[in-house]
Amino acid sequence: MTSSAKPIGNAPSPIAALALKLVGGITILAALVDFLVLLFPPDLLNRTWQITTATQLVDRGIVPLVGIALLFTGFWIDSFVSGKRSGGNIMLDARFWTCLLACILGFIFVVLTPVHINNVRLQSKDALTQVSTEATEAATQLEQRLTAEVDQQRNQITSLLNNPEQFEQLVANGNVTAEQAAQIRRFEGNPSSLDEFLAGQASELRTRLETEIGSRREEATRRVRTEATKASIRIPLSSILLAIGYLVIGFSGMKRLFVI
Repeated sequence: MTSSAKPIGNAPSPIAALALKLVGGITILAALVDFLVLLFPPDLLNRTWQITTATQLVDRGIVPLVGIALLFTGFWIDSFVSGKRSGGNIMLDARFWTCLLACILGFIFVVLTPVHINNVRLQSKDALTQVSTEATEAATQLEQRLTAEVDQQRNQITSLLNNPEQFEQLVANGNVTAEQAAQIRRFEGNPSSLDEFLAGQASELRTRLETEIGSRREEATRRVRTEATKASIRIPLSSILLAIGYLVIGFSGMKRLFVI
C-alpha cells in the first residue's frame, strides 16, 4: 500500500519564507528611517554637511541592499513552496515597490559619487588656502617677534653697559657667565659690534623659526591631501558599487515582473 503524501524533507519551509520577508521588510524600513534622520534638518548649502551626510549614507547603504536580498529570497521560497507565480495587479505587488525603491536608491548613489568628489575637492582647496594663510600670518608674526626679541636684548645689554656696578654684581653672582661678560665688555669698547651681534642673533632665530613654520606647513598640506585622497577614493568607490547593486536588482526585478 503506497502513501500519497509528498516528501517534504528537502522542501523549504513556509515559515522560512515568512521570516525572510519579515526580516527583509523590517531591515529596509529601519534603514529608510535612518536615512531620513540623517537628512534632517537639511543644510544643502553647507559643504561640510553634504560631505558628512554623503559619507554616512554610503556607510549605511549596504543595509537596505541586504534587506532587499532577504525579501526577494523570502518571495522566492514562498513561490517555490506554493507553486504559484505572480499575477494580478502589479501595483499591489510588494516586489514591484521593492524594485522601484532599489532603482531610486541606485540613482541616488550614482548622483552622490560626482557630487561627493567635487565637494571633497573644494573642501581640500579651502583647507590648503587656510594652511597657506596661516603660514603667511605666522611669517608676519615672525618679523614682529624678531623685532621684539632684538629690542629686548638691546635694552638689556644697554642697561648693563650703563650700570657697571649692577653688571659686575650680576657677574659676581653668576647670573652672567664669563663668556657673556667678555662679550658685553667688547660691546662697551666697540658699540658698533652690538648691532652686528644682534643682527646675527636675529638671523639665527629667523632661520630656526622659518624652518619650523615651513615644516608645519608641509605637514598640514600633506595631511589635507592625504585625507582628501582617501575621501575621494573610499566613498565614491563604495557609492558606485552600491549603485550597481541596486540598479541591477531593480531593473532585473522590474523586467522579470513585467515579463511575467
